[in-house]
Amino acid sequence: MLTMQDALLALTRYWTDRGCMIMQPFNTEVGAGTLNPATVLRVLGPEPWRVAYVEPSVRPDDSRYGQNPNRLQTHTQFQVILKPDPGNAQELYLGSLAAIGVDTAAHDVRFVEDNWASPALGAWGLGWEVWLDGLEITQFTYFQQAGGQSLDAISVEITYGMERILMALQGVRHFSELTYAPGVSYGEVFGQSEYEMSRYYLDDADIDTVRRMYADYAGEARRLIDARLPVPAHSYVLKCSHAFNILDSRGAVSTTERATSFAQMRGLSREVAALWRERREELGHPLGIAEPPAPAVAATGGAPVVAPSTLLFEIGAEELPAVEVTRTIAAVRAGLVERLAATRLTHGEVRVTGTPRRIVAVVDEVAPREPDVERVVRGPRASAAYDAAGAPTKAALGFARGQGADAADLRTVDHRGVEHVALVRTDTGRDALEVLAGLLGDVVAGLRGERNMRWNDPALSFSRPVRWLVALLGETVVPVAVASLAAGRTTRGHRRAGSPLIEVSQAAGYPELLAAHGILLDPAERREVIVERAAKLTANQGGHIDPVADAGTLAEVTNLVEYPRPLLGAFEARFLELPAEILTTVMRKHQRYLPVRDSSGQLLPAFVAVPDGQVDEALVRAGNEDVIRARFADAAFFYDADVTVGLETFRANLARLTFEQRLGSVADRADRIGALARALADEIGLVDDERVTLDRAAALAKFDLATQMVIELSSLAGTMAREYARRAGETEAVALALFEMELPRRAGDELPASTPGALLALADRLDLLVGLFALDAAPTGSSDPFGLRRAALGAAAILAGQPRLAGLSVADLLARAAQRTPVPVSAEALQAAEVFVRGRYAQQLLDSGVDHRLVTAVGPLTGTPVRAADTLATLRTLLEQPGFAVLTAALQRVRRIVPAGTPATVDAARLTEPAAARLLGAVTDLAARLTTGTAPTGTAPGAVPLAELVAAATAVELPAAVDGFFDGLMVMDPDPAVRAARLGLLARIRDLTAGTLDWEALG
Repeated sequence: MLTMQDALLALTRYWTDRGCMIMQPFNTEVGAGTLNPATVLRVLGPEPWRVAYVEPSVRPDDSRYGQNPNRLQTHTQFQVILKPDPGNAQELYLGSLAAIGVDTAAHDVRFVEDNWASPALGAWGLGWEVWLDGLEITQFTYFQQAGGQSLDAISVEITYGMERILMALQGVRHFSELTYAPGVSYGEVFGQSEYEMSRYYLDDADIDTVRRMYADYAGEARRLIDARLPVPAHSYVLKCSHAFNILDSRGAVSTTERATSFAQMRGLSREVAALWRERREELGHPLGIAEPPAPAVAATGGAPVVAPSTLLFEIGAEELPAVEVTRTIAAVRAGLVERLAATRLTHGEVRVTGTPRRIVAVVDEVAPREPDVERVVRGPRASAAYDAAGAPTKAALGFARGQGADAADLRTVDHRGVEHVALVRTDTGRDALEVLAGLLGDVVAGLRGERNMRWNDPALSFSRPVRWLVALLGETVVPVAVASLAAGRTTRGHRRAGSPLIEVSQAAGYPELLAAHGILLDPAERREVIVERAAKLTANQGGHIDPVADAGTLAEVTNLVEYPRPLLGAFEARFLELPAEILTTVMRKHQRYLPVRDSSGQLLPAFVAVPDGQVDEALVRAGNEDVIRARFADAAFFYDADVTVGLETFRANLARLTFEQRLGSVADRADRIGALARALADEIGLVDDERVTLDRAAALAKFDLATQMVIELSSLAGTMAREYARRAGETEAVALALFEMELPRRAGDELPASTPGALLALADRLDLLVGLFALDAAPTGSSDPFGLRRAALGAAAILAGQPRLAGLSVADLLARAAQRTPVPVSAEALQAAEVFVRGRYAQQLLDSGVDHRLVTAVGPLTGTPVRAADTLATLRTLLEQPGFAVLTAALQRVRRIVPAGTPATVDAARLTEPAAARLLGAVTDLAARLTTGTAPTGTAPGAVPLAELVAAATAVELPAAVDGFFDGLMVMDPDPAVRAARLGLLARIRDLTAGTLDWEALG
């Protein structure tokens, strides 16, 4: 059996054989190997650096007294840093797994998106967590920034979780059962320290002493920075961090202390990083300067293409995030279509498909070259080009010379009735290989993801490194060269097969070639394989998966694999005693499993996992079952701990959770939400049981954010509030309101059904929007750390879906929330927040398929979403009626002629002509009908429901009266008084119909 000691020695040998120096663990507590100066300082600057070392990583908050099978306050990491990125770090890593006995052909080893960030260190990177049969065993990161400094040379960080790897390899279910060395278990070596340190961190650490230590460490770090000694200064920053973590595990960190301490440690870390770089530069970079790879040289010597041929273009990458597969397929297709359209190459259909490791474009019938085209180059006027004798003038000779032609080649052309001299030039069509070489290179250079990174190629930036290109036109390589990449005819096979090099002889038949090597290019085909195979597997157990309920998970796993091989796993039925939402969240969020249900929709003790490629099914199934067992055991641990605590205690503990330093704690925010919800309840007249429900739910608002379960699984917020409220004996109405205040979670999600739940959910989102807009923290680009887009859409959806809230406008609601916000809220911030909410609502309507003309038409109503929704529904019906089109045309005609600012003053004495009198009578009758109508509470003056307005306008025959007015009279009469009277009457129509619809948008 491979012992843990053997594994550490094997990894040490493996990486030293590949040029790494062996460093030692740092001599103070660190939460991860990243914090060792051999990583966090050495990744800075341009010097090359390849090291490996064991790092005991100490995390007080993970203390479990040695009882939890997977969580330890001190766990063992093996850390590797490769600087600069060698270009084949994934392959090197997979080789290291083989060195410790992992059969990567039998196990399901996968790279699953996991973007790492440490705000306290000012550090971040993109990469993956590496799974071994569903178990996270390694963090694999391309460092992008450390200490607030962008990196000169990109480093690859590989962090092995040794206990997890060995538990999988040794087949044990608890870390204490691991064989650490021959005849010695992990528990025998570390069990006592795990228990005693857990006791210290959770129960016995003296808070006053540790707080003094934190202050002393911070002071010493400051002194050492001032003395320009970055290495010892970093040591004391780490001591600060550990002291803070102890205080946190003891529950002794207030909101203010947390924010202050984080800011202090972040500032110190950045100063240390900057000082380290300065010192290395002063020392002349003793280790040298890392050089970037040489630019690529394009392929040459290919056979000429003489007939229309298929174009194949493959962009080979390290595993893309699942969502980026879909996004990049669309972006590459759009880029190709646009760029091909800018050439003269004729071609057939452009098809783009992809997997996590490759985006593949196939274009049919690409012409071998562009056609030649003639173009006329116009010169001076003929009258200026020739003298009286007909000889060319200096102007004509200069024009011809400038075009590389002779004056004898000039001809005369007519341009807008004037004769000019001109030359006919022939633009020779370019060879398709030449055109495509530049075009495809531009596609690669223009690749962008939602979050982008750099690697060893400084000229490129994308979601993950691009490692190879295949470009063939027929059988000929397209000479694409971009940065350090040159296209060829060699692709790479499936990782399970060791990524073998595969020669591609021709562009045609490429999907079939890859399928023969265990790769399905088409996401739709992969999804179909998963659904069909899962249906067969679960049917034997009397169950099924739900492709609709699990559409998100299904879409993700489809793009996590190149060839799906679903398998059925099982877990102990005892875990079904936990709430179903916990189990499904763990399966979907953590493991990307598809839950299995019976015919009544109840969970069965089974799941469908989707390995990538041909694996040892029994081995992989057993591994995944072990993982889900541990995950559920963790969930049970949190659940059992939570149910022993009272709801009011959780609510009080929210004061220890930071929301935003200037906006206070989560408890402060919950208080504001409750107060605003109660004020809105007063506004709409909520009474009796509903009012009792609201008041109680408001008093408990957000309590579940302090529970261990929600801290671990934040997506269960609201769900656990309902569960714990029921267990605590709260009424079902209160439990429901606490659940509904988290709805909707996303576009298209269910909305609160109860009024108390809707008021709390609305108040939640209003408080968030107003507070963050007041702090000038509106979303920018793809960055939306506080989820304000989701909050805005949720607020609008709640208002649109709750008739009892019809009288509440977005602007008024935001102003009410601003009264309770602890920071000044400017009028500009409120206006920006209102525009943002209304804009998100309009965008949601567009995204749902509503015609853009209709969305624009109800635009003036989006400040009261329920009116916008009702009007939109009415409008869709009216558009099918011919009379509505006539009314719309008449009102548009009115609006086109009436100048802005024209007062709606009706001077009946000057409206005596039959056409004017008829229109005046219709307008007077219309006004009377609308005055006695049923305009909703809170609507603007003159704003009436669309159906009521149309009915009234039809009854008074307004369209005919308008047409008769325009046909029989000249509105802009020479007499100013008559002109003003006629415009005033039209302005009255404008105002009576204003606020109901943007009529001009329907044109």
